[in-house]
Amino acid sequence: MTDVQWQAFQSFRECFRRRCSAWEDACSGWLPELQRQAAEEGGTPAYPVETPVVYNTALDAVCPQDEIRLILVSDNPGKEEQRERNRKYLVGQAGKLAARFFSSHPELGVDFRKNAVVLNKTPVHSARTKQLAFLCRHGGEAFRTLFAQSQQFMAEETADLRKALSCPLWIAGYGELRPRGLFAVYAETLARIRESGADPALAENVLLFQHFSMNRFTIDLRSSPYTKNAGNLPLAAQLEMLGKAHRADVLGW
Repeated sequence: MTDVQWQAFQSFRECFRRRCSAWEDACSGWLPELQRQAAEEGGTPAYPVETPVVYNTALDAVCPQDEIRLILVSDNPGKEEQRERNRKYLVGQAGKLAARFFSSHPELGVDFRKNAVVLNKTPVHSARTKQLAFLCRHGGEAFRTLFAQSQQFMAEETADLRKALSCPLWIAGYGELRPRGLFAVYAETLARIRESGADPALAENVLLFQHFSMNRFTIDLRSSPYTKNAGNLPLAAQLEMLGKAHRADVLGW
């Protein structure tokens, strides 16, 4: 990274760390129990909620000599991500599949563990993404405010980081970005930033894809009607075509 990029990354990292800590302190008296109830209601086997709001400690390993070539945004921290021994994003099967995809395609020039920053649409934990709906229904105004604020914060800070690093922003998992979806606030915030003109390059660098979990990312890349006639194009061009098509369909731009 350049000196300017490194300073921007450090600023993002410290702001993110402080905000997660503040949110966790503010909700520690009630959120873990609510998350436990959401897991139980959703049929998830019992497990200890150790980190209700998860800062990605993998960011602490990034140093000035690293070259960040991609920001990958998933949904929210799951059961493994919130464990005290982990507190990192995409450490489960989805993360392994993502790493395998990039290692299988060196032509993309991305080492997933060295050249990618992994973030989420919200740092609020749930065992499964759909259980966030339970938290919204039963968490009252306190949770709904936390959930909305966290999405807005992540979208704004991620967009600023993307601008500083001048790299693509891949969003893995787009179903809940639609209006009235769980992550509608995230989508609305990105749209507002785009419309403001604060980052003229934002739109062309935001690409939407299926989740890496259950190989949905790869299956979509191979079978999507958006890329069915693009087999002769380089992989990077196919990915750009697919990501832009999903973005237009879901976000409308």
